[in-house]
Amino acid sequence: MRPTDRLGTLIQALRCLPGVGPKTAQRMAFHLLLRDREGAAALAGALQGAIQHIGHCLECRTLTEGELCEACADPKRDSSQLCVVENPAETFAIEQSTGYKGRFFVLNGRLSPLDGIGPDELGLDLLEAKLKSGTVQELILATNTTIEGEATAHYIGEMARHFRVRATRIAYGVPFGGELEYVDGTTLAHAFNGRQNL
Repeated sequence: MRPTDRLGTLIQALRCLPGVGPKTAQRMAFHLLLRDREGAAALAGALQGAIQHIGHCLECRTLTEGELCEACADPKRDSSQLCVVENPAETFAIEQSTGYKGRFFVLNGRLSPLDGIGPDELGLDLLEAKLKSGTVQELILATNTTIEGEATAHYIGEMARHFRVRATRIAYGVPFGGELEYVDGTTLAHAFNGRQNL
């Protein structure tokens, strides 16, 4: 049996979510329609409201309902520290895990020439203006450890050096509780080369 046009459209729409293939999208659609229509209506309303009312913070580019996010509107945050991350979810992870109280800058991506993502798409002109202002004393590069993330960190680090701003990179390597014999060679090499005094 082939899905109806509306059911097919719903299944196709659910496939836009990361990690959701055709079978998972079909399972989700049938669940929402057969078992949880109330949940489906709440989901549709929440999505519509989010699309209409959530945009980007004018200062850090994270997601927010107002012109400024809560962190950028807080005068108690340390403006001398600026942490650069690839996406808004990483700001939450860093604050919850580390208690970081500086400011953030969200790239909403990473340099990827093959995908057509260059400095303009990442808002690096806004970041450059922040570095030029003289307020930022330390730029913390917290991009992911992918090839694109490393290239992005290098590019931004060079930009920081141009404005004589100290650029630091978050440490990475052996996970807590990890055993060295199971850690891949590249990770182990980075951890070994980035060792610190005790």
